[in-house]
Amino acid sequence: MSERIATLAAITGVIAMKNRVLVIIVTYNGMKWIDRCLGSLKDSDEAVDVFVVDNGSTDGTPARVREICRGWFRETANDGSGWWLAGLVEPGENLGFGGANNIGLKYALENGYSYVYLLNQNAWIQHDTITALVRDFEKDGSYGILSPIQTCADGTRPDPRFEAKCGKYLPDRKSLLPGRKEVYDVPFVMAAHWMISRKCLEAVGGFSPAFHHYGEDDNYIHRCLWHGFRCGVDITVIGVHDRATRVMDKASRMRLKSIGSTVQFSNPGNLLLFRIFWQPVKLFLTGLVYFSPTTMADAFRLIGSMPKLIRYRRLSRRGSAFLG
Repeated sequence: MSERIATLAAITGVIAMKNRVLVIIVTYNGMKWIDRCLGSLKDSDEAVDVFVVDNGSTDGTPARVREICRGWFRETANDGSGWWLAGLVEPGENLGFGGANNIGLKYALENGYSYVYLLNQNAWIQHDTITALVRDFEKDGSYGILSPIQTCADGTRPDPRFEAKCGKYLPDRKSLLPGRKEVYDVPFVMAAHWMISRKCLEAVGGFSPAFHHYGEDDNYIHRCLWHGFRCGVDITVIGVHDRATRVMDKASRMRLKSIGSTVQFSNPGNLLLFRIFWQPVKLFLTGLVYFSPTTMADAFRLIGSMPKLIRYRRLSRRGSAFLG
């Protein structure tokens, strides 16, 4: 796979690193957002390199990325920095969110970047977002992951899931007093906007293959915390996440509950023996309560996958896990 990636990247024109931040974007039929997503990076106060991994788009997204970057990411500032397309990789299959990001994370480690910024295709930043997060890391190296306030597409309201997961840990931005601290610790924040320090990346590694889509960010933060790093949100800057039209039906909600059991089983900070017995029971009971035969069946599938999950859990404690 590594040789194939190198070849694909060479075809799209890999260049020498010029900036300290690598922005990784995983795309899949993202034509609706890609102009605004990439455009926000060009307007960033902090010059960045961009690494795109396409998960098999059929709407022309990779071609549009090339077109945009030919016009925007060949510029150079007076200090020699600029906005550069470090790579556009098309693996030829859908690797999932974690698997695709791992390609970019490995590239970041191998090419000496100080920080990586994971940016969803349906998300964009403000001009000062990345600059503020770099400043935060330089002030306090105990953080491994930092995020801006994540908002809806109009930029005026917090993203509902962000509010549900992080709101109670953050102050009211409308009543901020001069001198109040900027970064607040949270136990979880969605990976639509993540900046990861190199120090954290070297310790934690990449996303676990136990998760294809959803749950991988929960697991990564669990491992980040297990390795002794903190996770925080800078309340002075925002990152937009446009997903207001996404509908979550019952089947999708139940699927998330099944993934949640895998998340808890895979957390290196949890007691394994307890999870071996409790997670299948809890999942089966959840299926009973919600009248979901699929969820009850997932309890037995979880039991069958335990040897593999235990192996991934063990590997997740190693440095640079899953990026070999």
